[in-house]
Amino acid sequence: MQREDLKDLLWFLAVLRERSFTRAAAELGTSQSTLSHTIKQLEARLGVRLLTRTTRSVAPTEAGERLYQSLAPRFEGIKADLSSLVAFRDKPAGTVRITLSDHALQMIVWPKLEPVLCDYPDLRVELYSDNGMRNIVEERFDAGVRLGESVDRDMIAVRISPNWRLVAVASPDYFARRSIPGTPQDLVGHNCINLRQTTFGGFYAWEFEKKGRELRVRVDGQLTFNTTIPMVDAALNGYGIAYVPEDLVSHHIAEGRLTLVLDDWSLPFPGYHLYYPSRRQLSPAMAVVIDALRHRG
Repeated sequence: MQREDLKDLLWFLAVLRERSFTRAAAELGTSQSTLSHTIKQLEARLGVRLLTRTTRSVAPTEAGERLYQSLAPRFEGIKADLSSLVAFRDKPAGTVRITLSDHALQMIVWPKLEPVLCDYPDLRVELYSDNGMRNIVEERFDAGVRLGESVDRDMIAVRISPNWRLVAVASPDYFARRSIPGTPQDLVGHNCINLRQTTFGGFYAWEFEKKGRELRVRVDGQLTFNTTIPMVDAALNGYGIAYVPEDLVSHHIAEGRLTLVLDDWSLPFPGYHLYYPSRRQLSPAMAVVIDALRHRG
């Protein structure tokens, strides 16, 4: 079937639905003469007469009635399917893929998304947890989560958390055997729990700042992880000093299971931001996720 055949059939259905060339032409936005000529061309291609025309009315021939009864429900079904697609577009449905760190997942994203999933059963969220700096466009993620200072300028960024900081902690048992560091440089002689950065392959250099003086210290130790949450367990079990997000360990510090050191050297980072390509039109599902994660503090 050619494209013009499909148009001609739609025009044929309109004529029979209206039982008038005049009304059908007005509905279709064309002239009566053009519509009449189109139907004659359709009859010529099919080799059968479809309509009986009089000065006052239009009626189908037997062949025309048979064609109408066959086509009308099919086109109505297509119309209904298209309407359902529009409804799908306007409601939160589909999958949103996000790459983020384990800390952002556990402490920020999941607590905010959990109730949303209950409210929108057609919404699906895929959360890919690592500490790498992934290219969300190339790897087909809808969004990523990074600290505000790390978001590329060509991305739209939405703050999803307050500022937070990394803190150095170890168990009281560890410090019973080792001296407490007074400056970041003192960490060099300690057994520190390292974090390997997925993207760059190297160890994360611990960042400190005090009175405008910035220091980056490369530490050493027996243990290395590529996510932060296992580092907390290692510190609790006396394997060394960990440099981890404060909200992961604040209750352990308050209850005496971990000791905080170098407190005055640990300054806040800009909070987490959800980022996504500026040129991408937001789906209703993505809009729901953004609204749920947005920081309102």
